[in-house]
Amino acid sequence: MSTQENVRIVKDFFAAMGGYNKQDLLALVVEDIEWIIPGEDWPLAGTHRGHAELAAVLQKASEEVEMTYPKPPEFVAQGDRVLVVGVATGKIKATNKPFKDDWVFAITVRNGKLTNIREYIDTQALARASQMDASGLA
Repeated sequence: MSTQENVRIVKDFFAAMGGYNKQDLLALVVEDIEWIIPGEDWPLAGTHRGHAELAAVLQKASEEVEMTYPKPPEFVAQGDRVLVVGVATGKIKATNKPFKDDWVFAITVRNGKLTNIREYIDTQALARASQMDASGLA
């Protein structure tokens, strides 16, 4: 696959994720997809493998996090690697605390499908927004 085709596939993945079209999403990734979301103390952190875990983390994201993207991400590609650079703002629903997250997704595409996603995110900002105060309230 060409670099341009890999970028198109990643753009299609982001479009399917934005509209949460589960069928389109799963068609764009390998069965044993690995998505690594770093950090602790926030709802989406962890290593998610396979179609079921991918669907579960995206469902959890829609239930627990509100996010907007103030500007379109930038796509940078070389060979089978596509970097997606962007910023998200939003809040953790359980705490109602806002965050701003500058992020990079490092994505590997092989044979027309995403095989690996590694996020580089502001884990501190997300953990801080997820933290309950001493009374258990936001």
